Order: sequence, then structure tokens, then C-alpha cells
Amino acid sequence: MKKILYIVGIDGSEWSARAAQRAVTIAKDTGASVKFVTVMTFQPSYQSGMMTYGYSMPEFDIKEQERQTLENDVTPLIKKYSDEVELSSELIWGDPVEVLLEQAKSHHANMLFMGRRGRSRLTDLLLGSTANKVAHCAGIPIVLVP
Repeated sequence: MKKILYIVGIDGSEWSARAAQRAVTIAKDTGASVKFVTVMTFQPSYQSGMMTYGYSMPEFDIKEQERQTLENDVTPLIKKYSDEVELSSELIWGDPVEVLLEQAKSHHANMLFMGRRGRSRLTDLLLGSTANKVAHCAGIPIVLVP
């Protein structure tokens, strides 16, 4: 019998923390395992050594950014829920929509959990939310947690 897997998009927002809580609660009842997926996007303004009007932009330390993201956003959730269900996590660079959809597909996830909003309300207004885009393309049940 195939193991049930729930994937949770984690971005450090309170909404993603609530999505993690909801996924863990349901996973306890269903015997599912939970995978936290954190997607990091490269911000072009942080290009290493970029010169702008005679000023050098600060170096962007990718490894340090990954360490801080894991420490601040993922590790607290793993500590909080690791005694309750089987947990795993992965940090991936890329487009959040593409990465979450690929993770759901490649791991044959049974359900995808996301916060209804993420960190950037302005981006959500201008471009449409990641949650909205994923919800329209997932092909599996998706839980958007308010």
C-alpha cells in the first residue's frame, strides 16, 4: 500500500505556519507523512558585484540566506511537529508555483497545503497569488488555509 504524503508550502508567513498545523493535524488522523517545501527565489537586485551608479551592491551569500531561511522558517515547525508525524523538508531555488507543482507530481502527493496568503501582499495584488496559481493547476486536492 502506498504511503500517504502531504506537501506544505512554507514561506515563513503566519499563513504557511497555519497550513503546516492543518496538514499535521490531518496527517495524524490519516497516518500520512508531511513534507515541508520552502522555495527561495533569486532577487536580481542582489547580484554579486553589481555596480549601480558607482556603488557596489552588497554580496549576496546564498548559503547564508539558505541557512537563515531554514533556521527561521522551517526548523521551528520541524521541532514543533516532529513528535506528531513523520516529517521531512526541502529547500529549493526556483519559481514557487513551478516547484510546488513539481514536488506534488514527482512525489505523488495526495494533498497540497498552502497558506492563502504569503509574505508579499503587494506581489499578490499585482501578479496574482502563488496559492491561486497552484490551486488552478495542482491536479490533486489543495487546502488553502486562511
